[in-house]
Amino acid sequence: RTRTFIEFRVCDTIKVMGNAGKALKQALVTYGISQNRLAAAMGVRHANVSRWVNELRDPSGETILKIRKALQMINPSAAENFIE
Repeated sequence: RTRTFIEFRVCDTIKVMGNAGKALKQALVTYGISQNRLAAAMGVRHANVSRWVNELRDPSGETILKIRKALQMINPSAAENFIE
């Protein structure tokens, strides 16, 4: 049941993909999380995170879930801020 709720919330985010980068940047800035720290938590290169934050590339739906999971490990409030 929780998984369905999370997927629903992610689907809402995917509908406005152009906002994913803005939401990610806001969460990182608000909670003082560096792009490098998020990249390390996700196991991706910093360049990927930079592309999302600077809106050069939209993260896929699967990647949005991975971003949320990584943010949850770093700071649960940042994860909530990102999804909202």
